[in-house]
Amino acid sequence: MSEQGRGPSARGRLAGERARAAARQRRRRALAVVLGGVAVAAVAVAVAVVALSRGGGEPLEDSYKGALAPAVRQQDGSVAMAQPGVTAPVLDVWEDFQCPACRVMEERLGGTIKQLAAEGKVKVVYRPFQLFQQDPLMSNSRRAANAAACMPADHWVKYHDKLFAEQPPEGDTGFAAPDLIRWAADLGVTDPSFAACVNGNQKIETVDQASAQAGRAGVDSTPYLALNGKKAGDEVIGSPSGLRKAVAQAGGGPAPTPGTTSSGGTADAARTAPSGARQA
Repeated sequence: MSEQGRGPSARGRLAGERARAAARQRRRRALAVVLGGVAVAAVAVAVAVVALSRGGGEPLEDSYKGALAPAVRQQDGSVAMAQPGVTAPVLDVWEDFQCPACRVMEERLGGTIKQLAAEGKVKVVYRPFQLFQQDPLMSNSRRAANAAACMPADHWVKYHDKLFAEQPPEGDTGFAAPDLIRWAADLGVTDPSFAACVNGNQKIETVDQASAQAGRAGVDSTPYLALNGKKAGDEVIGSPSGLRKAVAQAGGGPAPTPGTTSSGGTADAARTAPSGARQA
């Protein structure tokens, strides 16, 4: 039957279906901007895992039991960890809590990153974002990133570590809201506002803005480290000694991350957040 032969209700349904299909397409395009789609993301993760497995004989577990440098929430939603007065060099850590390679990097370098910050040798900026474009990975990623954005800065680094420790197996649904809330309580965060933030996805716009910012910053794989705005190579992300050497050699003031202001705020976050991005 031609469209002219349809009744008003049928035409209305057809128009609604077209509008919904267009909206789905816009969401797919918006969410694909970070890494160019599922296939690219999967390849990037696989490559990162291979790079991280080449540790030059150094131990896979990299623990640090000392005191942490203070952490503060920045204007753009990222979390900066540094000793007072330390502004350079800047180590940006782009990561997805559902990303297996990011967990491997955390196991390999997490302790060194914390220790370097505690020693006043670097300012670390954690930038979680949504990498994956397909469920259940996408929704897992969004729930975890939203919960991290809800977490107060003074508990953030330990919660970050807990999220990686509890990362669900690839392909499984995980990071359920009750678990995210319970893990926070285990760290002493019991304020009802945190649970409300997790259950209501109240920081999902921050997650979308972080994902858009990753695209502007040129993030093309995860995990992705940048020293003073320059992407770190495999010799850095695969080795604690490589990271220490790179930090020691990083001199001068940091170049601002593309898309941010010098204070760490997003220059145009509201305009660049993916439109219509689906909530987990």
